[in-house]
Amino acid sequence: MLDKKAAEIKPDGHERYYLVREDILPEALVKTVHAKELLARGEVKTIHEAVEQVELSRSAFYKYKDGIFPLSKLDRERIVTISMDLEHRSGILSRVLAMIAGLEGNVLTIHQTIPLQGVANVVISVETSQMGENVAFLLERLRDQDGVSRATLVGQG
Repeated sequence: MLDKKAAEIKPDGHERYYLVREDILPEALVKTVHAKELLARGEVKTIHEAVEQVELSRSAFYKYKDGIFPLSKLDRERIVTISMDLEHRSGILSRVLAMIAGLEGNVLTIHQTIPLQGVANVVISVETSQMGENVAFLLERLRDQDGVSRATLVGQG
């Protein structure tokens, strides 16, 4: 028996995509996109808040979140630029980079300032096309890292 993920991929190994007008999509799919947008814009902090605001069940959100994207965002979300303030302690940047790699993000550039008053600003560009999670999840994980006092999205493209 094939698992669900394998059944979604054609025999040649490529996933299939369809371009569908919003007005014919099931309501749960449209609400999933709206919830993801709330999270990406930082208007809500948690998935629970997002699904509550759009009146969607958490199970529906998790079912559809990795499979639906606004067409305008497909290309823009491939490379993101993130600014972070890191405490000036050994290993902080290394752990941040390892976490991004663990999510299958590919760090393209790193710019770090000289630490002032124990804090260095680091700006990184990350290719996200291979990541299984969205940019909002990446930012949430960065903010949760020990030694990261701030992480914000400064650009996409």
